[in-house]
Amino acid sequence: MIRGLLYHFGRYIIMMGNAISRPEKLSMYWKETVRQGYDIGIGSLIIVMLISIFIGAVAAVQFAYQLDGTLVPNYYIGYVVRDLTIIELAPTITCLVLAGKVGSNIAAEIGGMRQKEHIDAMEVMGVNTAAYLITPKVVAALFAIPLLVAVAAFLAVGGGYVASVPTGLVTHAEYVQGLRAFFVPYNVFMMFVKAVVFAFILTSVSCYQGYHVQGGAIELGKASTNAVVVSDILILLSDYIIAILLTS
Repeated sequence: MIRGLLYHFGRYIIMMGNAISRPEKLSMYWKETVRQGYDIGIGSLIIVMLISIFIGAVAAVQFAYQLDGTLVPNYYIGYVVRDLTIIELAPTITCLVLAGKVGSNIAAEIGGMRQKEHIDAMEVMGVNTAAYLITPKVVAALFAIPLLVAVAAFLAVGGGYVASVPTGLVTHAEYVQGLRAFFVPYNVFMMFVKAVVFAFILTSVSCYQGYHVQGGAIELGKASTNAVVVSDILILLSDYIIAILLTS
């Protein structure tokens, strides 16, 4: 098992080293990066919006339930929803979802090109396929996914408002007071650090799974599944490590 992990880690490092070397034509990379940014950002916006609204709503309702009968002020609902969303829910849940949507698509796209020998044909023509296929996706994700996480955080707070204020769990003034109470700007920095790290993980791991796929349709399906599973595991592991490093 350890030998297999080291083997895949070594191939991953070599692939990423090739991906950041020898960019032949920057204009071609720019067009591909813009296309990937549109697919990752705009293509994932609806699902991120829906998930974020319901996450914020559920967080508000659940915390209001826990506050029932206690001496904790009601404005803590807005405070907890805000910090819980910024620190954890927005970056982690959003990127876990994107690992399933974006990651599987990337692995299937590159894996299909490998199976149809498109990658071999480009390599024969002297194209650095790792750089052309991987770098634009990673760069686009590093810009698009943090923006999606910011949108997710904003909508989750709005979802908490919609679930708690109109239903009478808390007043408008109390919810807004909670949003303003004990605000620490450092938490926003932590959110974007997580978003950037998670974006790199889910795109690069998915590219690796697709780039090195072998076999037919069954192997391609396994590569797409592995891209999601491995990305999710690494995202959760890095989430724990970042939390330790940035809060210690």
